[in-house]
Amino acid sequence: MAKEKVILAYSGGLDTSIIIPWLKENYDYDVIAVAGDVGQGEELAPLNEKAIKTGASKIYIEDLKKDFVEEFIFPTLKAGAIYEGKYLLGTSFARPIIAKRLVEIAEKEGAVAICHGATGKGNDQVRFEFTIKALAPQLKIIAPWRIWDIKSRDEEIEYAQARGIDVPVTKARPYSMDRNLWHLSHEGADLEDPWNEPQDWLYMICKSPEQAPDQPEYVEIEFEEGTPVAVNGQKMDGVALIEALNEIGARNGVGIADMVENRLVGMKSRGVYETPGGTILYAAHADLESICLDRDTAHYKQLVSVKFSEMVYNGLWYTPLREALSAFVDSTQKTVTGTAKLKLYKGNCISAGVKSPYSLYSEDFATFGEDEVYNQKDAEGFINLYGLPLKVGALMKQSLEKKD
Repeated sequence: MAKEKVILAYSGGLDTSIIIPWLKENYDYDVIAVAGDVGQGEELAPLNEKAIKTGASKIYIEDLKKDFVEEFIFPTLKAGAIYEGKYLLGTSFARPIIAKRLVEIAEKEGAVAICHGATGKGNDQVRFEFTIKALAPQLKIIAPWRIWDIKSRDEEIEYAQARGIDVPVTKARPYSMDRNLWHLSHEGADLEDPWNEPQDWLYMICKSPEQAPDQPEYVEIEFEEGTPVAVNGQKMDGVALIEALNEIGARNGVGIADMVENRLVGMKSRGVYETPGGTILYAAHADLESICLDRDTAHYKQLVSVKFSEMVYNGLWYTPLREALSAFVDSTQKTVTGTAKLKLYKGNCISAGVKSPYSLYSEDFATFGEDEVYNQKDAEGFINLYGLPLKVGALMKQSLEKKD
């Protein structure tokens, strides 16, 4: 009889490398590895050989970069979603697109289960499993970190060495890292003490601000209905655009974020993120919105942005509320068309100009000089009506004080 199949979310890292033999030893499954290419770069090159050598019967390496940008990154950018004021959600929105592909391949292969290597302490377990439950509730989910007897990274290494598996961890770079087109994250080791400052050698994408050029660099980003479409006048697709901005931001030390964040599972964790292109895009998009959105929409959208960021962080991409919030966001973006200019200098991303054919900013109204469009006497009646509750409250207090 043919063995039942399990689909493994495979990265080639320490966790998923030992999960292949673990699944075969404990479940006697036919293990099919799936690596979702969301812009990891050279990390994917050795996976074909490594997965088969480690015991997988087959491996899929799926190019998801275009869909990652268009269906996840840009909708989150348009929402202005930033988790806890710093995190641009690089790992958070990469998980649902990978999980979606895992489900599609599970259905194609007739698999009975999906397995992932996320730990029981982190957020990724939730992001993977919520997506699987939303798209294929019939599939069994296996999370080895919640089952096996292995308790530490050292024990993982011993397990791998006992089975002749190459260990992709060194003492020189002992961090837990996640890389994709949007960002690179660093966790663990000396970063677990929030008093420790990240060392310059930690950064693998960005120059440190001190190492950045002594002269500023200007960059112009063009948007159409909230979606970035050109850099410095050159039209390009979403993947190429982010790659170009990553290079520009990285050489100017832009995009480094060091934060202690609140994980969904209840604990705090410390992470250092490199997101050069994303940092530029968020700044440019916010500048353009400042002239294109009316006050009430802009202020309400800030509330939506916070909720949206929480939903993405917590793995709730495939939910009715997230879809409804995206519909609201798309409505607000109909006039967010134009160009934002930024000055990049030693880690800083400084507004340097913004223009739009839909701009609501009017120099005629805002000027401090003489104008013929605004009657300043009108302000008196506005203040009297708007401040009426304050005046009535103060009169009431005075009346009570006189009685005392």
